[in-house]
Amino acid sequence: MGLVIAALGVWASAWAANVWLSNSPWRSHRAIRLAVPTLFGLTVLAVWELLVRGLDVPGVILPPPSAIWARIAQAGPILWEDFVQTFVKGALSGYVIGCGAAVATAILIDRSPFLRKGLLPVGNFVAALPIIGTAPILVMWFGFDWQSKAAVVVVMVFFPMLVNTVQGLAAAGAMQKDLMRTWSASYWQTLLKLRLPAAMPFIFNGLKICSTLALIGAIVAEFFGSPVRGMGFRISTSVGQLALDMVWAEIAVAALAGTMFYGLIAVIERGVTFWHPSQRT
Repeated sequence: MGLVIAALGVWASAWAANVWLSNSPWRSHRAIRLAVPTLFGLTVLAVWELLVRGLDVPGVILPPPSAIWARIAQAGPILWEDFVQTFVKGALSGYVIGCGAAVATAILIDRSPFLRKGLLPVGNFVAALPIIGTAPILVMWFGFDWQSKAAVVVVMVFFPMLVNTVQGLAAAGAMQKDLMRTWSASYWQTLLKLRLPAAMPFIFNGLKICSTLALIGAIVAEFFGSPVRGMGFRISTSVGQLALDMVWAEIAVAALAGTMFYGLIAVIERGVTFWHPSQRT
């Protein structure tokens, strides 16, 4: 009971500290903006640890963070091999292919009203297909290695990236386009010097959305066939063995990888779209 009371005390103290930091005169400083989510995350882990141990929750139901960390430290080589198989080979390759194909298709759609009316409805139809239904088919088509996982990721990221890019290409104002025409600029000059720069906030929005979809798609695809490695394979086999600490270790690695990938794209976005109002806060 003492650990439960301690968990409540930690939560209340951290809540008060976060409220004070959020309302402090220094709240606009980068250090404070980083401290608030960091403190919140550490508080969640501390309360999780105290409640699980205080309530004596079985490890097959929910292991404490300390047990998950111990498993990560013990199974480091296995987790790294699974990470390379799922993220580097499957998710990242499918992400690059799918997003690149979506941008190229968006430019073709922008050039042709016929393609705009024909491809967008087809893309919407493909995006509406359930991943749990398409993943087994793609695994049978492309085999059990990373190629089939990349194919699933391509299907998942293509349409969100396509919609954002098409919307971004239409973001340039009519007066700006008229000005380019008065300078006798060709379509490609207008595209490269006006419309693509104006579309960058939309493109990066699509890239950030697809960064999380890519990892999810690769992990889900591994449930339907995989070599004896990969995050999805390890999660499915560990659940069958009731090794919940290994399952949570894979989840933690996947969450960390997805967060870092998203953060990397956000950092690149700040450098590319520094002129946009969203980057001035």
